[in-house]
Amino acid sequence: MSIDLGQRRTSTSGTRDGAPLRRGWTTGACATAATKAALTALLTGDFPDPVEIALPKGERPAFPLARTDLSEGTAFAAIVKDAGDDPDVTHLAEIGARVRLAPPGSGICFRAGPGVGTVTRPGLPIPPGEPAINPVPRALMRAEVEALCAAHGLSPDVEITIEVRDGERLAEKTWNGRLGILGGLSILGTTGIVHPFSCSAWIHSIHRGIDVARASGLAHVVGATGSASEDAARRLYPTLPDIAYLDMGDFAGGVLKYLRRHPVPRLTLAGGFAKFTKLAQGSLDLHSGRSQVDFGFLLGLLGERAGEMETTVLRANTAKEVLDLSAAQGLDLATPVARRALATAREALGDAPCRVEVLVTDRAGQVIARAG
Repeated sequence: MSIDLGQRRTSTSGTRDGAPLRRGWTTGACATAATKAALTALLTGDFPDPVEIALPKGERPAFPLARTDLSEGTAFAAIVKDAGDDPDVTHLAEIGARVRLAPPGSGICFRAGPGVGTVTRPGLPIPPGEPAINPVPRALMRAEVEALCAAHGLSPDVEITIEVRDGERLAEKTWNGRLGILGGLSILGTTGIVHPFSCSAWIHSIHRGIDVARASGLAHVVGATGSASEDAARRLYPTLPDIAYLDMGDFAGGVLKYLRRHPVPRLTLAGGFAKFTKLAQGSLDLHSGRSQVDFGFLLGLLGERAGEMETTVLRANTAKEVLDLSAAQGLDLATPVARRALATAREALGDAPCRVEVLVTDRAGQVIARAG
């Protein structure tokens, strides 16, 4: 199904081939629109299509309906999510809401339908046993329900069941299982808007992972830049549970700055040589588009051998090439990188009571240096 929500989807947060990247809508915004459409039909007999909702910052996007159903006592509406130009696993997922009037005085309650997960661990914004529908989407849905019920002279006693078609399979591509969200996807969003290639969603997931680890009483967490470095840490710490492993990616700062305010006793950072060279240089964002390896910095770590290797190092194409050149000369370059990365991490943690170590791995996932 092709969806065109018009100019409200354009964004100046980035470009692709010179054209502005399109914003998209969160699962929370889609669930809110589906809820409003379904409840409107339940109260009036007609589905508004498109259906307009109010977002936290005042925007009022309108969403076309993908599927509807009205039967005795219940109504269902579904919207196909458009994530814009963001590489979102839920792009084009069908988000549905099934509503029915509840007994007087019962208020608004949320249920997890097919494809929506249930929280099973403490530390998330929603307590265990509840459907994985975050506070802001709940507030958006609640506001639309209360307004509709008030307009029809009813008390807001409504049961809302949110569904995501194929959500359980899609959830396998997310961090939900590690966070203890079982059975499907989470309904997320703080503004209702997905900004293309935004770092905020990933960093938010890192923070929630730390919250879950702390709430579970874990004394040791691992931030890894990728699967190979995570596997290396798992071999060193085979008894650590899945929730101890943070999918850090390029966002070392997202881990370190949050742990500075919300510490755990022990942190292991694991990453490849090139990524951690940038951390050693003082960069907390390790993405190739936002920080670069300084070959002069690597040359300086070679100490008294720097002079004889200056030409080859400064002409190198990659950090791995410098590592290989150094190894061929019998020089250990990974260890000083690990030590400098450790210094950066300690500085970012400040006086937080968190003991940190650094593991530098090669591309095969073998630990080639360890500091701290």
